[in-house]
This record gives sequence, C-alpha cells and structure tokens, in this order.
Amino acid sequence: MAETEQTSRSQAIGQITHMLAQELATPVAPEVTLFVEQMLGKVRPLGVLFYGSGLRSGIDEDTLLDFYIIVSRQSDWPRSTLACLANAMLPPNVEYYELRVAGRAMRAKVAILTLAQLHTLTGFATLNTTVWARFSQPVRLVWRSNAQAGQAITQCIVRANVTAARWAALLGPLKAAPSAFWNALYASTYKAELRVENGRRSSGLVDANLERYERILLPCWQAGGISFRHEGEDVVPAISAEQKSRAQRQWRLRARLGRPLNILRLIKAVYTFKGSARYAAWKVRRHSGIEITLSPFAEKHPLLAAPPVLWRLWRQGAFRQGA
Repeated sequence: MAETEQTSRSQAIGQITHMLAQELATPVAPEVTLFVEQMLGKVRPLGVLFYGSGLRSGIDEDTLLDFYIIVSRQSDWPRSTLACLANAMLPPNVEYYELRVAGRAMRAKVAILTLAQLHTLTGFATLNTTVWARFSQPVRLVWRSNAQAGQAITQCIVRANVTAARWAALLGPLKAAPSAFWNALYASTYKAELRVENGRRSSGLVDANLERYERILLPCWQAGGISFRHEGEDVVPAISAEQKSRAQRQWRLRARLGRPLNILRLIKAVYTFKGSARYAAWKVRRHSGIEITLSPFAEKHPLLAAPPVLWRLWRQGAFRQGA
C-alpha cells in the first residue's frame, strides 16, 4: 500500500514538473528579455523569474516589472556587505531599476534570494507565506545560467505549487469546484500579507488562468499526500475536522506574523533598497503627476533628502484629498 502511494506521488510530481517546466519556458515579450540582459550585465546568477502584473496584463509605460533573481550565494549579486547580511537574515532584499530598452523607459522591482532560501520559503513549514503564494501563480524563468540551475529552480516552483495546494485543501471549503479552493487560498494569503487589494483581486488571479488552476490542483494534492474523491463537478479532499482545526491554528500564527514581518522588512528597506529614491519619485509622478528631479545627494541619501521633497509636495497639493 505504501509503495503504491509513493508511486502515485512520484507520478504526480512528474506531471506537475512537466506542466510547470512548460509554463516557465513560455516566451515573454522581447522587451522583458532585453531588460533582464541589460540589468544583469556581466553578473551571472542562477536564474531570473518574472511574475506579477507585467506578466498577467502586458507592458505599458506605467508597468512596473517584477523579478526575482536567484543566486547561489549572497555575494553573487553586487551590493554592500550590509545588504548581503540583511538578505541572509530577513529575505528578500528589493532593488529598483530604470533602464532604456529599445528606445523606451522601463522599470522593475527586483527581489534577491539564494536558491537555498527559495527552497525553504516554498516549503509547507515556512511561516512566511509570501514566496510560495507568489510562485504558485504563473511565472516565467526568463534567464538561467545553465540547465542544471533551471532544473533546481523548477523544483522549487513545483514545491511552491504543492505547498499552496495543500493549504488550499486545509483552508478551503469541504467540497467545491477546484477554482473555489484556489480562491479561498489567495483570499487568505492576501490577508496574511496585509495587502490593500480587495477580495475581487485575489479571485481575479484564478479567473485569468482558470484552466491552469483547475488542471494543477489534483496532481498537487496527490503529490502532497492528500487523497480526494469526486462528487459531480466538485472535489472533496480527505481532510478531517481535526486536521482543519489544526491548520486554522497554524494559519493564524502565520497571519499574526504578517504585520511584524512587513514592518521589519520596511525598516530593512530603508537601508538596503537600492534605487529607493528613484522608485519613490516614479511612484509620486504616477499617482500625483508631480515630477521630482533627484540630485546626486538625494540619490545617495534619500532619507536626508526627504524633508524638502515632502515640503515641496505639500506645497503643490500632493497630500490634499483627491490629489
């Protein structure tokens, strides 16, 4: 019996791996590839993952691209020793890039993780829900150093999807269509991350790739050791009331940790967010229409330069209601 179950899990993992390897390799807009190549320069990480609204909705002049750069060691990505230490203690670090690609300005928010951190943060036991939730959604591996690195990153993406599906079974309804389990999961992760988006945003993630989510749920349950049965168009995971209760307690811990972890990351970002002044200037222009010209001093010392900039914004009405 145990051997049969192990065989079933192995087959399910193979199915998921094949599915996600194809998804990761799906071509993206040429501008995205060019941006990544220009951003990397001579640096050679293990891989670069592309995700988020730029992948889901396409690229326009206001699109902020989202990338995760995966490295073998903290020192493999050029930055200060302080930034490396902070990324080792409380990952990920975030950086902001503005580049001209094919004659147009493009922007990106870039997070950095080691492969070991990616593996840990996509596992079921992690208290940080952000990474596995993010990579249970469609993602592209837009750059890799070699096939071996690509396979290692793919295994972590498989791990993220299995983790997400397990939580979907534990936090979701007793029985429902597959999409309902994903909707319940993302509603829970948005709350745990203290995201400002409403519930329609989380359900929109599933609706935009409905066939994909319906197809991957059951193999992920098999890989995660969750048996199930069909009742018409609904599926019923074999989750006991005791398992549900225990999972709810475990999830409440993760949700409670969301706020302090976010605050700690914000404090860390003050000292490690490369390009933070340019990122803030872009956000101000986007939301208020006010252009901020950054001096070299403001670029290097954004905190010290902030008071006169805030005074100027106040004088120009950026903080008034409706601005």
